[in-house]
Amino acid sequence: MPSNFRIPKATAGGVYGRVMTVVARRMWGEVPDNAYVLLHHRPVTRAVFAFEQKVARWKALDPHLKTYAQLASAAAIGCSWCLDFGYFLAHEEGLTLEKVREVPRWRESEAFTDLERDVMAYAEAMTATPPEVTDEMVAALDASLGHEAMVELTMVIAVENERSRFNAAFGLASQGYADRCELLPLAVPSTP
Repeated sequence: MPSNFRIPKATAGGVYGRVMTVVARRMWGEVPDNAYVLLHHRPVTRAVFAFEQKVARWKALDPHLKTYAQLASAAAIGCSWCLDFGYFLAHEEGLTLEKVREVPRWRESEAFTDLERDVMAYAEAMTATPPEVTDEMVAALDASLGHEAMVELTMVIAVENERSRFNAAFGLASQGYADRCELLPLAVPSTP
């Protein structure tokens, strides 16, 4: 299903737009739909891309746990664009795609360890409105991960909430990134 842009696509003109287009096509094969929305406000675009580059350099948390947390958060929000792009990135990072595909159904799946389940439960609890995080969740994850990784996990989930809510608010949908992978795209769980 293509994106239903709730505001028209911005043009990727000027030097910044052309450079962004070249970089995006080199990295992902095409310009992500959310870039066309962000380009309506160049200072916001620059700030988001600069922040995302910094987020990508955080390394205290195991990258698999980071991916599972982000996908669980995106699934809880129902952002098909984020699931599609997250699945593509997981493929590019060499994660086991059969397991990644199970993230939206992690409670029913036998594919995950107890720690991975705790991470996804925490991601969903943080994503709920209002948040449903408990002292016990934080204590258990902090004991398993350590303070630095726990802070990173929490911030990565918060960042994914920002991404997913932005994309969902603007009507962005799966762009076909997952179709480039070996397996079918992630299913977006139905929301009540």
